[in-house]
Amino acid sequence: MPVEKLTLWRMAMTIEQLAEEALALPSEQRALLADRLVESLDAAEANRIEGVWATEAKRRRDEVRDGSVQTIPGDEGLARVRRPLGR
Repeated sequence: MPVEKLTLWRMAMTIEQLAEEALALPSEQRALLADRLVESLDAAEANRIEGVWATEAKRRRDEVRDGSVQTIPGDEGLARVRRPLGR
C-alpha cells in the first residue's frame, strides 16, 4: 500500500479499530506502546503544571515589585508555618 494511502487509512481508524490493532501485537510491543502513550499524557500534564506554576511565580514576583506584598526571611516564614503545627 503506498505511504499516502496508508496514512489516510490510519487517520480514518476509529479508537476501537486502533485498540484492536494494538491488542493484536505481541505483549512486549503492547507494553512499549502503553508506556509511550502514558509518557505522552505525563508530558502533557507536566507542561500544563509547569505553565500554572510559571504564571503563579510571575504573579508573586509582580506583587513584590509593586509593593503589594512584603517579603520576609526564609527562616521566619518557615517558623510561621511550623508554629500552628506545633513544631
